[in-house]
Amino acid sequence: MMKQYPKFKAAVCHIAPVYFDAEACVEKACDWIAEAARNGAELIAFPEAYLSSFPVWCGVWAPVQTHEFFVKMVSSSVLIDGPEIQRLRDAARKYNVFVSIGINEATPNSYGCVYDTNVLIGDDGSLLNVHRKLMPTYWEKLAWAMGDGSGLRVSDTRIGRIGALVCGENTNALARFSLLAQGENVHISSFSPRWPTHPLGEGGYDLEAAIRLRAGAHAFEGKLFNLVASGFLPNEAIEMVSRGNKDVRDLLEQSPKSVSMILGPDGQPVSEVIREGEGIAYAELDLAKCIVPKQFQDVVGYYNRFDVFEFKVNRRAHRPAHFHGEVADAETEVATTSARPAQLDPLDTPAVTLAS
Repeated sequence: MMKQYPKFKAAVCHIAPVYFDAEACVEKACDWIAEAARNGAELIAFPEAYLSSFPVWCGVWAPVQTHEFFVKMVSSSVLIDGPEIQRLRDAARKYNVFVSIGINEATPNSYGCVYDTNVLIGDDGSLLNVHRKLMPTYWEKLAWAMGDGSGLRVSDTRIGRIGALVCGENTNALARFSLLAQGENVHISSFSPRWPTHPLGEGGYDLEAAIRLRAGAHAFEGKLFNLVASGFLPNEAIEMVSRGNKDVRDLLEQSPKSVSMILGPDGQPVSEVIREGEGIAYAELDLAKCIVPKQFQDVVGYYNRFDVFEFKVNRRAHRPAHFHGEVADAETEVATTSARPAQLDPLDTPAVTLAS
């Protein structure tokens, strides 16, 4: 008897958060999860930092002018074991769907430390993976802390082996390879709504072109399906961030918009491409379609030289301190790690060595 490969419908949400309102964001996300599930989706992806704001203000204001926004972002950030994530887990379990969602992750170690985190929730409501973006990009460093390799993991599920990276780290060939080496065949790329890089009138970063290039490259190189879920920046958010400054408002309005879509193993879209407004794009995924392209190039199989290249990944989670010789050690360890998903034993393959 031959193997049977998963077939399922996936959905990507091109959606705006309710800025700085975590409860309202969760309510909106649950409504969209319900809608996508009614339409047959079994995997539903939300954008980067959907819960509850992408810090676009860092790209249009000087650092000394952003304190107000930073306080609001920190105050609306959420803990992995908090009630907001629990509601999303309950929704995933209720509708029997997998949910990927970007959050501003708070930490009990510091009021002011926030991570750009992607959470993958199983169809039973379990936490499958928590990945903190390895390196905030450009001006994002003014808002987010650096992540670590603890979330560079692929989750083996009934619909496929799912991995995820956040925004610019989809450019990082080593991060992408670390997921491919674990047998990833469904990838989730979450992106920002807009990303200004130059003063008005001087051109700038073409966000849509960059997304198509990076997401298409990963789909093509890995011979996998890539779900691209990007944020949408509504007029009310532009007004809030611009604070009445016409130049800032014009810069935000004229910055290239992001896009949401689903790409096939050839790197081409297999869904609607959403850009101009909120919406959900759907596609039917058949993982059997990942097989034939691997005959041509399989970068984690025959089409590589593991005797020539050696690649190691450190998956130890960062902690601000390690305390030794105290009874409180165990309690401290539990407090900092209990909310994160149970991690599998390290996967050692000829392609990559993963240290936990």
